[in-house]
Amino acid sequence: MCLPFLEPADMAEPGTDEPSSRTGSPDGEGRVSGERLLLHQRLAVRELIDTELSYLHMLRLCASDIRSSLQQLPQGDLDVLFSNIDDVIEVNSRFLHDLQETASRKEEQVHLIGNLFLECHEELERVYKVYCASYDQALLLLDTYRREPELQREIQSIIEAVVPQAGPSGLSFLLVIPLQRITKYPLLLQKILENTVPDASAYPVLQRAVSALQDVNTNINEYKRRKEVASKYTKVEQLTLRERLARLNTHTLSKKTTRLSQLLKQEAGLVPRAFLCFRPQEYDLDIPGGPVVQYCSLMRDLQLQAFPHFKQRLKGLVWQPLCSLAKALAGPQNLIKKRLDKLLDFERVEEKLLEVGSVTYEEQEARHTYQALNSLLVAELPQLNQLAMRWLGQILCTFVGLQRELAQQVLQRAEGSLAQLPHYHLSELAFRKLVEDALGQTGHQLRSFQENFEKVLPPPTVQPLLPGAERQVQALLSRYGPEKLYQVTSGVSGAGTLDLTLPRGQIVALLQNKDTRGNSSRWLVDTGGHRGYVPAGKLELYRVTPRQEEVKEQEWPHKDSRHLTPQPTPAPVPSVPVVTQAVAVYPFVARSSHEVSLQAGQLVTVLEAQDKKGNPEWSLVEVNEQRGYVPSSFLARAASPAPWGWGLPS
Repeated sequence: MCLPFLEPADMAEPGTDEPSSRTGSPDGEGRVSGERLLLHQRLAVRELIDTELSYLHMLRLCASDIRSSLQQLPQGDLDVLFSNIDDVIEVNSRFLHDLQETASRKEEQVHLIGNLFLECHEELERVYKVYCASYDQALLLLDTYRREPELQREIQSIIEAVVPQAGPSGLSFLLVIPLQRITKYPLLLQKILENTVPDASAYPVLQRAVSALQDVNTNINEYKRRKEVASKYTKVEQLTLRERLARLNTHTLSKKTTRLSQLLKQEAGLVPRAFLCFRPQEYDLDIPGGPVVQYCSLMRDLQLQAFPHFKQRLKGLVWQPLCSLAKALAGPQNLIKKRLDKLLDFERVEEKLLEVGSVTYEEQEARHTYQALNSLLVAELPQLNQLAMRWLGQILCTFVGLQRELAQQVLQRAEGSLAQLPHYHLSELAFRKLVEDALGQTGHQLRSFQENFEKVLPPPTVQPLLPGAERQVQALLSRYGPEKLYQVTSGVSGAGTLDLTLPRGQIVALLQNKDTRGNSSRWLVDTGGHRGYVPAGKLELYRVTPRQEEVKEQEWPHKDSRHLTPQPTPAPVPSVPVVTQAVAVYPFVARSSHEVSLQAGQLVTVLEAQDKKGNPEWSLVEVNEQRGYVPSSFLARAASPAPWGWGLPS
């Protein structure tokens, strides 16, 4: 609990002599000021320890009494509400124990407290950032509880029985306590620091502790912000096209236009990609000691000294001369461009001279202007080219020299680090053998991982065939064979004259796995009626089902057989409506008594290929002795038998 600050005058007994009241000497005033600082410092330390004890007691009440009493809540809700409060209690318990032990060493207590915070600040950050990141989700849960009055009353009664001082705030009062505590630490330390003499040995330690705890709060806020951004963009929303269009505004259009502009700059090489600007020496590889530390030290040295010096010299000796050369060539480039424009005027005037024999004064001036420009460029352009070539040659030599100096500096700086590596004294043959063994072992582990990974891979998905595509598949299968058939995995929109536009699920036959320029990302395919190019990434090998193979063999059992035996013509039969057999490609659920339900793969009889109004989108079918209408696009024509009067040879 926070103790009130007491002034020395309030603590003095009546009748005692006060040095400051009897004398105004500087020594007396300094002694009183020092005693006052010391008293306030001890009160600040006492406040830190007492409030830490009270805080830890409140955490334990939350973790034991309150959490165990809220059994009517699901376990998932309890995990969200109390998060990692057990880890927080464990860390703060050790911290309080060490904090209380400093009380036995009064003279060094403040110094020990500063060191204690410096030792514990990373662990405090680790546990508190997890708790703070889940706090917003806990508040959302509390809002849902408030919509259920009965549940809210039960929770409130439990909290009032354990922690009466929580009041009407209830659970939210308890859940926010860790957030308030972690933000309170820098203030408590700052109060101790303000009442510490600047020339004391503990003063710089307290300064570093205050800065470290402020950084902890900054890092926690940053971690919380990143988690909020991640949760925002990991939400999957099933939006219709209308809803997506409704979200468009000037801000989103401007943002997407800026992104497109940046993407074009990166693809053109005008600006570097952000992920290429990395600094490996700044990353913690979590490998203690050994060559990794030496490598990071070497890279840090190069990054902070060698590379900035090289960059500065490169800018002064290469970049700036190149910019000056570009500016010097701007004038001649304009002259060359203007000469081409004047050439058109000159040719027009020359044609008029041949036809008419005379030109106007303005046309004659245009003719003389071109001749003057052309003569000037013919006389001076070769000299300018030679001068520019010498200029470029000197810049190139300077660039090569700078590269050589950089390489020498890197080797000199790396020599000391390389000598400390464990394999420095190995011969080249022994080191090569060591690398080969390591790569072989790593390759074996990679192959083992690949085999285990392939065992747990999900089976490849099969795209459904388009309605009415069976006949096309059989034609492509009989012509090209099953090893040439591919299926379109997603819709293809052809941009060029030879590109095809195909829907998802379309079956095609591969003709060539590259285009005329040798580009293997565009394949030449045959759809059974059209030939063209399709992106290779949108094709996957089509697995022919055994039933399709059987149909193929039934249709073409003997490819070399060319004689068909005519069968006797049957007697005439009465005229009946033409009926055909079809297969249901997709399931269909009847919505009225005029429709019938279908199952995928079910054989049906098509009585009429249109409805009563002549609409071909609906077909009258008979299935399971029931008649009704079904969508025509859900049907595929079944394989028809051989025509009457012909039979296959026995």
